[in-house]
Amino acid sequence: MNVAAVVRSADGFTPPGPADFDLPAIGGGSTMDFLGQEAVLGVTKPMLQIVLAAILVFAFFKVASAKRAMVPGKLQFVGEEAYGFVRNSLGREIIGSHDFQKYTPYLFALFFFILLNNLFASIPLLQFPTFSRSGMVYSLALLSWVVYNVAGIRKHGFVGYFKLQSVPAGIGGPMLILLVPLEFMSNILVRPVTLALRLFANMFAGHLLLILFALGGEYLVTEMAIQYAPVGVIAWLLFIAVAFLEILIQFLQAYVFVLLNAMYISGAIADEH
Repeated sequence: MNVAAVVRSADGFTPPGPADFDLPAIGGGSTMDFLGQEAVLGVTKPMLQIVLAAILVFAFFKVASAKRAMVPGKLQFVGEEAYGFVRNSLGREIIGSHDFQKYTPYLFALFFFILLNNLFASIPLLQFPTFSRSGMVYSLALLSWVVYNVAGIRKHGFVGYFKLQSVPAGIGGPMLILLVPLEFMSNILVRPVTLALRLFANMFAGHLLLILFALGGEYLVTEMAIQYAPVGVIAWLLFIAVAFLEILIQFLQAYVFVLLNAMYISGAIADEH
């Protein structure tokens, strides 16, 4: 018998879904009419987490760099290693030794800001990935879109930059009629969408999976017939395994997001594609 089907059809069990990510405003908020729909105005948990992450990242590296010494203490050592990781592997290696320094502060702040917001999903009491809300991620992707496009325009000029991004080198003739719109869409319009979608989908799907294993296991153990209890225990074990896997994914998604930012900056300031 398909246990998943039993759980889905059993009375009293509500499968997790997108509604579990639609958190209410803290304190209830207020309502207003927006385009014929009732909209709730207020501060939500993801909003507070965004602010908390910014404060924590700034405070930690401020304290870590406050008493700089030739022989670093533990906190300074951690801060320097963290900075060096982003500076070297995401800045210098991708953008190049000539231009990377001016963009390293942005990549550095972006990486640890995303990482901490991702890790919130695994921290007790918080246990919610900030970037499982698409609006949060697309705002971040829009900021990145502005950064790398401005970098390219400053390097090549407005017309020169869009020519480099839209006209493939070494291609001429009628093929340009097909390739120029495709290159423009790929390099200018689609990038922020795919950049955001990758981070959002991973945070959303991972957290949804954790909810399913946790609540499904509880229901199988406490509400279903005794023969389903072992399956519920297995679901809880899978919950633990996925929770540890999620920590790795949270780090990787922060790394990939910033890696792609560095690649886009590198492509924007490059002389030829």
